[in-house]
Amino acid sequence: MEQTPVNEMSYDDAVNELQTILASLHEETLSIDRLTDSIKRASDLLESCNQRLVSTKEEVDSVIEKLGLGE
Repeated sequence: MEQTPVNEMSYDDAVNELQTILASLHEETLSIDRLTDSIKRASDLLESCNQRLVSTKEEVDSVIEKLGLGE
């Protein structure tokens, strides 16, 4: 199955895929051959989600500052 490139995924899709990978790890349903690929994919997904969260926080902080609602 071909995977969607991480940079083309929505945040929600990335989180859903992370949850699927995590469930596979907990249930030990991954073969040892797929384990490395799944861990790498999870790392890429986590990095993407983190970048999006940081970017969103910066945008929200900027809007709050522009509106004069900051502390």
